[in-house]
Amino acid sequence: MDGANHSVVSEFVFLGLSNSWEIQPVLFVFSSMFYVASMMGNSLIVLTVTTDPHLHSPMYFLLASLSFIDLGACSVTSPKMIYDLFRKHKLISFGGCLTQIFFIHVIGGVEMVLLIAMAFDRYVAICKPLHYQTIMSPRMCVVFLAAAWALGVSHSLFQLVFIVNLPFCGPNVLDSFYCDLPRLLQLACRDTYRLQFMVTVNSGFICVGSFFILVISYIFVLFTVWKHSSAGSSKVLTTLSAHITVVLLFFGPAMFVYRWPHPNSQMDKFLAIFDACLTPFLNPVIYTFRNKEMKAAMKRVCKQLVVYRKIS
Repeated sequence: MDGANHSVVSEFVFLGLSNSWEIQPVLFVFSSMFYVASMMGNSLIVLTVTTDPHLHSPMYFLLASLSFIDLGACSVTSPKMIYDLFRKHKLISFGGCLTQIFFIHVIGGVEMVLLIAMAFDRYVAICKPLHYQTIMSPRMCVVFLAAAWALGVSHSLFQLVFIVNLPFCGPNVLDSFYCDLPRLLQLACRDTYRLQFMVTVNSGFICVGSFFILVISYIFVLFTVWKHSSAGSSKVLTTLSAHITVVLLFFGPAMFVYRWPHPNSQMDKFLAIFDACLTPFLNPVIYTFRNKEMKAAMKRVCKQLVVYRKIS
């Protein structure tokens, strides 16, 4: 196919979550509820860590950074998905589709590095407590954050290189509610087998590699906790269980979609909506539910907001 036709398709059509109009109100309530809860929960964490001096430590700095990324994670696809639920024609422009893909992969890359940074922070705190302040200095936290954004942006740009010059001249229907790179490649007017393989390898390698780094880190940490069991072990295990749960919630769907692409579109949609709505909601719940220090800080911030509102 000649490359001159690559601008023929100017928009794509989403099939959405379901064709059944009876289930649309249920999906609308479910999606809207979790989207609002995700935005409020993650915003509260960012505000609390930023304003409360008791939480100015590396662990909470990384947690606030993760919550900031989760604000983006639930905003890239969820608002349009909710908006499209009651629309018969669910359209997105070619530029809008590329924008979605760009931010999905930026956020995914940044979140992977932040989860590794949080695992490293717990490793140093538990395995090398005497050197914690030296190793996890403010400079190191900034380095982790800069590395996270650098990897996220570079990974996303690398993905966009695959599709920005592809010819799209025929079918423009995506059986999804957002622009999914593997499905988009299937609509190109040329053989994209090699590109699909490269996308799977690129995303799969980063995802699986990051997951194994995290697994090894937490094995070392858990072994150290078991070896030096003490009265404070339960608190440490509570913190670690929260971290490990978030890791599994993030990497489970991502590894399934990109490492082992599933032919069933309904399964892909379920995993995508889990990633877009549930994971950003569960992250603040998991990290704060059994964290007494964070809950106390949130109460202080909420009281300050109430007082400020009464004064104003």
